[in-house]
Order: sequence, then structure tokens, then C-alpha cells
Amino acid sequence: MHRRIARRLTGRVSKWVVLVVVLVATAGMGAFSSKLTEVQNNEASSWLPGSAESTKVANELADTLDPDEIPTLVVYERGSGLTADDLATIAAQAHELAGVDGLTEESAAQLSGPQPPVVVSEDGQAAFVPFVFDFGPDGWTKIPDAAKEVRAIAQLDGASVHLAGYGGQAADAAEAFEGIDGALLLTALGVVVVILLFTYRSPVLWILPILSAVVAYTISGGVVYLLAKYADLTVNGQSQAILGILVIGAGTDYALLLVARYREELRRHEDRHEAMAFALHRAAPAILASAATVVVGLLCLVFAELNSTAGLGPVLAVGVAVTFLVMVTLLPAMLVICGRWLFWPKRPTYRSPEPTRTGFWSRVGRRIAPRPRLVWVVTAGLLLIACLGVLKLDTGGLATEDSYTKRLDSIQGQQVLVDHGLQDTSNTIQVVANTDRIAEVAQALTGVDGLGQPGDPQPISDQRSYLEATIGHDSASPEAADTVLAARDAVHGVSGADAMVGGGSAFYVDTKVASERDNKVIIPIVLLVVFLILVGLLRSLVAPLLLMGTVVLSFGAALGISAMIFDYVLPLVFDQWPDGADVDPGFPLFAFVFLVALGIDYNIFLMTRVREETADRGTRRGTLVALSSTGGVITSAGLVLAATFLVLGTIPVVFLAEIGIAVALGVLLDTMIVRSVLVTALNLDLGGKIWWPSRLDTANAPLDPHTLGTEDDATTPTDDIDPDPALTRPL
Repeated sequence: MHRRIARRLTGRVSKWVVLVVVLVATAGMGAFSSKLTEVQNNEASSWLPGSAESTKVANELADTLDPDEIPTLVVYERGSGLTADDLATIAAQAHELAGVDGLTEESAAQLSGPQPPVVVSEDGQAAFVPFVFDFGPDGWTKIPDAAKEVRAIAQLDGASVHLAGYGGQAADAAEAFEGIDGALLLTALGVVVVILLFTYRSPVLWILPILSAVVAYTISGGVVYLLAKYADLTVNGQSQAILGILVIGAGTDYALLLVARYREELRRHEDRHEAMAFALHRAAPAILASAATVVVGLLCLVFAELNSTAGLGPVLAVGVAVTFLVMVTLLPAMLVICGRWLFWPKRPTYRSPEPTRTGFWSRVGRRIAPRPRLVWVVTAGLLLIACLGVLKLDTGGLATEDSYTKRLDSIQGQQVLVDHGLQDTSNTIQVVANTDRIAEVAQALTGVDGLGQPGDPQPISDQRSYLEATIGHDSASPEAADTVLAARDAVHGVSGADAMVGGGSAFYVDTKVASERDNKVIIPIVLLVVFLILVGLLRSLVAPLLLMGTVVLSFGAALGISAMIFDYVLPLVFDQWPDGADVDPGFPLFAFVFLVALGIDYNIFLMTRVREETADRGTRRGTLVALSSTGGVITSAGLVLAATFLVLGTIPVVFLAEIGIAVALGVLLDTMIVRSVLVTALNLDLGGKIWWPSRLDTANAPLDPHTLGTEDDATTPTDDIDPDPALTRPL
């Protein structure tokens, strides 16, 4: 059946139908895709599950404290000390700040009062003015404009002025991501174009894969918008940025595989429609298996407790699924519409020799064949040594000052507060408890290190009350986390209080806990699902186990080498970088899912060709033919995917830069070492045993290295023509 589908998609008339249908879908979805940023939810509260203690506190205080409030600070510093004139100017500016749009009524009243809230440090060198914004549920999108108003007012000659607190952090984050979707997409496309020009060595052929990738991104963006708008799918700036990278990288990979097989078939078939029918029917199963593996692997993220992680899976799965459909419909149609001239100046003419049979990867295979066991043992040993670098990774989380690759204004303001002994009043814990025990809860908090004096209790209802206390550390710092945990231990010990601790720092603590849980639950699920897909695809148990083992080994090596790069190299590259190999708690899971789901692709591309060749040539000789045939295209695909993920490093966010580097490194290891050397050597060593329990290669004949490269290993331009009449009758 799939052969007939391939033929119908590439017929003389049907190719035009496919082109029109896909372009109409692109135009329709483009209108929705352009509005994707409108449905982003970047609020911290949308990331945590309902079971988290900080979420429960937020829900309990929803009718008492406005969850849309954004505490903000303007911080002033003069090294020689703030003068009386400086303080008068700051007070006057506080009065002006009262007129900024979005302030709460209480903040506006305090700022415009006779004694505005100006807090001065004991050394007299720093001061800050606190206030609160409240724009409603979409307030985080309006912070950038408000920040511009504040910065236009808050200026002091000869002194440094910073916008800090949650408002300052939100403004900086918005600035960091401003216009990043378009810039990221263009940068990734530019990198891919360069690689495709080098791969195809044609000035025009690269246009069709790039155009197909752009179409896939447009359609997938529209689908994601509709799911976010009407099906409560969580989309944030992070998932949208990764969506573009993944669609371009995966789409180009699929295009490379299809075009390479199409070029092979053009040498075997005079009619290009017939050649594409064969190419699509033979390449599509491998592409489908690859896409299905990635999609299912990503969908495993829905089991995550973190809403942001759970939402990322479906977003990216939609992108990969749409990309697959575009690459097996639109791209083949455009290729046969344009004809052989696209490959100029090296057009694949009918009955011309296949160059891959004597190329680089053919020579690599001949080098491995004499001693495959020695090759795979040494290769695996080197990868195991690289895995030792994982011991340097610290998944304790990133403080706010370590979360960006450049020193942002809000981070500098926070540092001023720390240097001069001022407490960031925007960072508090919120404690809820039974009203009859709230006084005991407040007393229990007085002995917690790093915590200010608890405020007066306020009623929530007849039975419940709450109070707040200031944390004297950055909200995302380890010190703040220790304070939250100590506060929870203290209040949980008050009998009958049913006390809970929430707030900004508590959010980060609960995020880490949820991330650690997700790592333990989702990683085994992904391994099991991918293994089952490989079993179904290869109809074997041994081969899937070997492939899973090689990919996990590659993942460990990638993380180990990445840890070294994070610790010793990146501090020299970026203006701001964490000390040591500090990573976000969710980093291992994200890296694992991407590397296993994407890394297994290249093994699928290789092993499906090995299986195809084994039926006629045996496992060992079929492995060498498969390596020589797919080596170039898989290497190019790996370079494309690695380059596109490295583009994430252009976003000034440490987490995304770390993910991009780790995935890029893992993909290069998979394509250059694991697939080409380790898997090939294992196949050559074990021979037909890899297909157990099937009897695909019962002979399991040994391979004579001296016969390699002879005519027995060459495929003539016509020896693979399929006799199926559904494909050979005129199109």
C-alpha cells in the first residue's frame, strides 16, 4: 500500500495537487502562527503542578493577595555616598513614578505622599524605592513599556541606577527575548543554508529543503496556536524558541535523507517521477520511524509534574509530526516539478555510477572490518571515560544572576542591595496557617536564618490567616532555598496549624523538587518507548538493545564533555557565566529526551538500510554497503542539527545555551562516532546475531576484508529496480 501512496504523491498531475493543498494550508495556518506569542504563558505560577506547596499557598491567597502583582525596585548607588541633594532628587523622582501606568493604587499613593518610601543603606551609598505593578493576567507582557517609563524618570547624574525586583527581572527577560523568534529563525536558516550549499554543492538545490522547513514551521506554529487557544496547551517563550530550532533541524535532516535516496534512484530510473516514487517508498519508512520516535519520546514529557515541561512535549511533537508530513508531500512534489537541473552542476544522469560506493565512508568501513571487536571495545571505552565528566555537573539550580549570559540591569541592582546590606523587599515568603495557630507559626519563624521579622498576620477567612517575611537573598539562590526549607520545617512542626510556605523562592524550591521527580520518572519511560519502537521497526531484540545502549552511552559522554565545556570554556566566551558546571534541575531531562529521541534517528537511518541490504548480501556486507550509502547524508544531517541547536546559544539565557551545546555535541558524537564506528563495528562483529530472534541472516557468513570494494559490493544503476507493477507502470 505504501508503494502506491508514494506513486500517487509524485505523479505527473498529483504533484501539482499536493503543491496547491500544502500552500493553501500554509496560508491558512500562517495567520494563526503569527499570533503564537499572544498565547504564551510565561508566568511562574503556570509552571508548577497543583500539588506543589507554593501552588497551594497561591491558590489559598488568590482572593486575598493579587497574584498579578509585580513587586519592583529602583536602586540607586554612589560610591562616594548619596548626598542630601541626591536623596531629595530620589524623593522627587518617587513622586513622578506615582504617575507611571500600571501601578497599584496603594503604591501610587505611597509614592505621591509627603514621605515617599525611600530606603537608604547604613553606609549611605545606596538606596531603593519600592513599588508594585498590577496589569492583570497579562501583566508580564506590559512590563517592558512600564520599565521604559520608569528608567526615563529614575536618573541620577554620576550615580548608577538600576531597575530590580521581579519587575526588573521581567523587563530584562522580555528584552532578552525581544525579537528573538525572528532572529533565531533567520540565524538557524542561515547556518543550514551554508551547510546545504557545502553538502549539495549546488547553488539552487538548497532552496527546496529550506522552503519546506519554513512551511513546516508556519503550519506547526498555527496548530500550536490553536491548541494553546482552545485546548489549554501551555506555551512559553522557551518552547516557542525550541520549536523553531527543532523544526528546521529535523526537517532538514529528513530532506537530506530523501534527496540522497532520490539522487540514487535518478541514476537507476530515466523517468524522474518513477525515481521519486521509488525514493519515497524506500526512504519514507525510515523517516516515519525517526519522526515517530521523536514524537513519542517528546509526548512522554506529558507525564512531567512541571507544567512547562509537560506543555513542551506536545508543542514539539506537533512540530515534528507536521514537519514529517511536509517533507514527504511538499518536498517530493517540488523536486519532481523542478527536475534534474536542480542538482547542477553535478546532475545524476541515468545509468551513471553511484559515487558513494568508493567514498569516504566506504573507506572507513574497510578500515573497521578487519578488527571490529577491537574497534568497538576501544570506542566504547573512550566514551565511558568521557562520561566521567558528568560528576562535575551540579543540578542544584541557577541563581538569578547566573541565569543569563550577560550581566542584566536587574542583576546589577540586586548585587547593589547585597553589597550594601539592603534587603530586597520584593522577595518574601508567604505563610498560611489556621488562625488559632498563626501566632505560634510567627514565633516559629523568628529563629530561621536569612528571614526577616514576620509581619502582622492578616485574615484570609474565619479559619485561615497569612503573614509575610522578607528573605534577604536572591529569590533563586541556594541560600534562599535553604531559608524556605528551614521555614517549612519550622512551621510544619507547629501542631494543628496546617501551615504552608509559598512565595517566589518557594516556587524555585518546588520547581527543583518537581524536576528531580520528572528526571526519575520520565527517563525510564522514554527508554522503554523508544526500545519498543525499535523492536517493531527492526523486528529484533538484540539490535534494539545494542542501539539503545550506544545512544545512552553517547548521552553520558555528551553530558560529561559538556560539563567540562561549561566549567572551563564558556566563562571565557560569555560576559556572565555560572561558576563551575551549574545547570538547571531540568537540564538532564531535556538533554536526555532530545539526545535519545534525536540521536536514535541516525541509528534508524543506518539500521533500516542495513536490514534492507542484509536480505541480499548478509549482515556484514550489508552493513558496509549501508555505511557507504548513508554515511555522507547522515553526517550532513548531524551537522545541520548540531548547528541549529548551537544557535540557541545566541539567546542570552544560560539554560538554553547549555541545552544547545549539549544536544549539538551529542548529535555530533552520534553521527561521527557512535553510528559510523561503534554501531558498524558491533554489526560486523556479531553479524546475523543482531537480528535474533528473527532469521533474517541465517548464514551469518564471515566477511573477507580482501574482497571489500570489489564488484560484489557495488550496486549497478539498475540492479535494485522494483518489479512492483504499481510503481513500474507509466506515471
